[in-house]
Amino acid sequence: MKKSYLIDMDGVLVEGQNAIPGAVEFIQHLIDGEHKYLILTNNSRYPPTDLQHRLQSAGINVEARHIYSSAMATAAFVQSQNPDGTAYVLGDTGLYHALAEVGYSLTDYNPDYVILGETESYSYDKIIRAIRLIDAGSRFIATNPDPSGPTEQGLTPACGAVAALIEKATGLGPYYVGKPNPLIMRSALRYLDEHSENAIMVGDRMDTDVKVGLESGLETILVLTGVTSPDMVSRFPYRPNHVVESVGHIEP
Repeated sequence: MKKSYLIDMDGVLVEGQNAIPGAVEFIQHLIDGEHKYLILTNNSRYPPTDLQHRLQSAGINVEARHIYSSAMATAAFVQSQNPDGTAYVLGDTGLYHALAEVGYSLTDYNPDYVILGETESYSYDKIIRAIRLIDAGSRFIATNPDPSGPTEQGLTPACGAVAALIEKATGLGPYYVGKPNPLIMRSALRYLDEHSENAIMVGDRMDTDVKVGLESGLETILVLTGVTSPDMVSRFPYRPNHVVESVGHIEP
């Protein structure tokens, strides 16, 4: 059977607005070979159509239906746990849209959840409000634990870093929905109508991409175009099945 691919986006296919060398050809090989694939990203800032536009602007030919984000997984999770509930959100349009699509109402008055995602800049006033709501009893959800992400200018703080700040202030940690939680992997595999033993996870992070692939029973490929350098791999108690310079070195 042809292998199916679940592929991280930032640091694997793109860096900022630019395609990583080999990424255009890799996706085209998947399309030409009729492989099932899904771009599985912890980036919750944008809805799939925006991510599609970003990838296409970089020359990578994808459709929105091939993109699944932690925002979508988070919305599906809270809807399954507490249907048609309420949330106070620190995030961006991708998270707002995903929650609206499942019927969630957004409020800062006694919400069921405080949900933290990615955004270009975090308002200090909103962080304070989130801390007080969590302290008052709202449940704390975060889209992903990534502490930082790669950009053209270097590393930038991400959702996990802000979650750590809120956890330090409240003493309450969030439930992370995105990678490395196998929950998002199971959702992605159902979407692809695929089984874990026939799927490959491709990513640039040992602590999220490789870990979630390992714990979900997938073959794993680590690429070195993102935040993980070769010397960092040996620091972890687990290993990817393969380590390659970039997706351009993967032959589907």
